[in-house]
Amino acid sequence: MSKQEYLDRLCGGKLSRRQFHQLLAGTGLSLVAMPMLGRQARADEQAILFTWSGYDVPEAHPAYDAKYGAPPDMPLFSDEEEAFQKLRAGFQVDLAHPCSGRINRWRSANLLQPIDTSKLSNWGDVFDGLKVVNDANADGKQWFVPWDWGNTSVIYRADLVDVKEESWSILWDERYAGKIAMGNDITDTSIIAGLLIGAADPYNMTDEEIEKVRLLLQKQKPLLRFYWSDSTEFEQAMASGEVVVASAWNSSVATLRGQGVDVKYMTPKEGRLNWCCGLILQTNAPHPDKAHDLMDAMLDPKAGEWLINYGYGHSNRKTFDLVSEELLAERGFPKDPTEFLKDGLFSKENKRLDALQQMFEGVKAGI
Repeated sequence: MSKQEYLDRLCGGKLSRRQFHQLLAGTGLSLVAMPMLGRQARADEQAILFTWSGYDVPEAHPAYDAKYGAPPDMPLFSDEEEAFQKLRAGFQVDLAHPCSGRINRWRSANLLQPIDTSKLSNWGDVFDGLKVVNDANADGKQWFVPWDWGNTSVIYRADLVDVKEESWSILWDERYAGKIAMGNDITDTSIIAGLLIGAADPYNMTDEEIEKVRLLLQKQKPLLRFYWSDSTEFEQAMASGEVVVASAWNSSVATLRGQGVDVKYMTPKEGRLNWCCGLILQTNAPHPDKAHDLMDAMLDPKAGEWLINYGYGHSNRKTFDLVSEELLAERGFPKDPTEFLKDGLFSKENKRLDALQQMFEGVKAGI
């Protein structure tokens, strides 16, 4: 396979992170050796949205598809660190879909440009509290458009797991050795471990606290069935009983319950992790006008209706007029996320992310 064919498959979202690196290794290439992906846009090209698996569906932006007669291009990433490194290496997109705690890091790397909210017809209906999370609005400019919000917590098979106390510590419970799954993204996993070791600020841990986290993750590793990058991976394993407890996002609860699997979602005594994710406009985005149309389409209440059914909250207050009280109760969502996101530990910029990433790679490698 030629280098260009690798690029075409990568840009089309047809390679997982694991497949991508395996293919590179097999040809002696590396990410930094790949050519810059910048190119001049053609009029017939669609906006490019760099996003997570599961969001690459037309229901997330129906107004855009209707206007342009085609969906945006949607290459996928498995976690935000992968997305950050690819963008920093020259992968060119219009929009990317990180969470708000990454705004400053990505902006410092010159990956963002301000968003013109006057081009967003739905902007006035976005919850005011979400417009300003984690420096989303800084220096009088909007750097981030909030879109989805929710939790990270523990999901477990209620018919197979005996919960004595709702705590993150169940992810270290030796009774379920070989049947535990943990997220492969250190931005969640380190905070979970940081809560358990009693870190004063899990988003700015000391070297001593990071060492305690390392020891805790080393203790957990032999108990794991696997680290998951794509939630579909552990959802299938949980449905079969191969995995019975895992760290998870809200959508997995909706997915598994929709399949008739008896799962519950914890409120750990140490606190859930709360987050708001959204859209950034990449520096030198090739299709800025289409990118703004895509952002506006994703803010539309019809897109929000799909998002709530999928399992997450939406940033447009008018969305909540389209869904039933019963569905909101089942999802555990209020009509205003302000108080919801205060009940737990809200995601913010991690000051020690590079050190944590290096530590976690060592844990996974058995070092």
